[in-house]
Amino acid sequence: MTDEIADAVSSSLWSHLLTVGGFLLAVFAIARLMSERRQPSNTIAWILGIVLIPYVGVPLYLLLSGKKIRRLAALKMRIRPLLPGAPLARETTRNMPAVRAIVSNGAPEPVGGNRVRLITTGEDAFTRFEEQILAARESIHITTFILGRDRTGRALMKLLAKRARDGVKVRLLLDGLGCFLASRSFSDPLRRAGGEVARFMPVAPLSTRYSANLRNHRKLAIFDQRIAYVGGHNLAREYMGAMPWKKRFNDFGALIEGPAVGLINEIFLADWAFATDTSLDTLRADAGNATARVAGSGEVQVIASGPDVQGDPLYEGILSLIHEAEQSIWIITPYFIPDEVLQRSLLVKARAGKDVTLIVPERSNHPVTDFARRQYLRDLHDAGARVLFFRPRMLHSKALIVDDQGL
Repeated sequence: MTDEIADAVSSSLWSHLLTVGGFLLAVFAIARLMSERRQPSNTIAWILGIVLIPYVGVPLYLLLSGKKIRRLAALKMRIRPLLPGAPLARETTRNMPAVRAIVSNGAPEPVGGNRVRLITTGEDAFTRFEEQILAARESIHITTFILGRDRTGRALMKLLAKRARDGVKVRLLLDGLGCFLASRSFSDPLRRAGGEVARFMPVAPLSTRYSANLRNHRKLAIFDQRIAYVGGHNLAREYMGAMPWKKRFNDFGALIEGPAVGLINEIFLADWAFATDTSLDTLRADAGNATARVAGSGEVQVIASGPDVQGDPLYEGILSLIHEAEQSIWIITPYFIPDEVLQRSLLVKARAGKDVTLIVPERSNHPVTDFARRQYLRDLHDAGARVLFFRPRMLHSKALIVDDQGL
């Protein structure tokens, strides 16, 4: 009987301590939540989750709240604003409201002297990648979210390994989650050839930098610091390939030559430095003193986005363009789940009689986002906007065109 009483008291004591501990954690979580600058709806949702289901809400908040992301992202080095010799864009361009909003948030000024070629098919994207990999003489820097273990991925890996054996400095940065199955033995041919392969935020429980939240979704390729490819194409069959494929996503990208390439390479180097614990200054010195090379008359503003960027220049640039729209707003996106501010801005423009057109895939590769977007699309349609569904393939393109000005 004595043992039973002791067990009951011990169990009651532990239950009481756990309850008190849980209460204190909930108070701590709410206090931290209130100190953060969040949208009211976001704050209310977290508070309700913490108060009503604390055993679920508190752990989820501590895991996903973003503090860890900001702390890790703060370790990243900031990129240089402009390379020596880079010509600024025209004054009329620099004084555009959207451009001013973007620059005031820390993004570089737009630069002139660029040549931009759009790539509109996966077959063309693969061909351009192949051409530039074979033409490179000094360096190849590539970042991708997905590297497919398929015909496309194998072909590109073979090409990169060949160039590494030729003495070209090849660096391949793979996201630890998106390339989880391709970042190890699949990439060994490039490593054995003398190339470098790094993983951005490896998804491993024992990793000192473990975080499932901070991902690198960029798709960049820079060849000899002279030509850059940007766009939505991952290095996988669904996005690009030598031969047409009926299930390939519709997407587009661009080849850029000129001073903007230096800024794009700076983004790569900052990501590489973070992923490999290498000094950014060391990487810059290793790359040599690059100078801007004029290649055309195009003006380009390079905007890095994500949790590693101070402020949110891309988002504020988008809002500024929408607010300044006088005639039309055309949006192409695979996933449409806007926040309250963006949705309200589009609704106001549609009700004011502006041409608001939204193009989304009829069915995306993430059904849950299709379900979540329904009310947003319905509200826009009711306000007078045009909602067009792309078929029959997945639309992976992203574009915003306002009064013939693209972003």
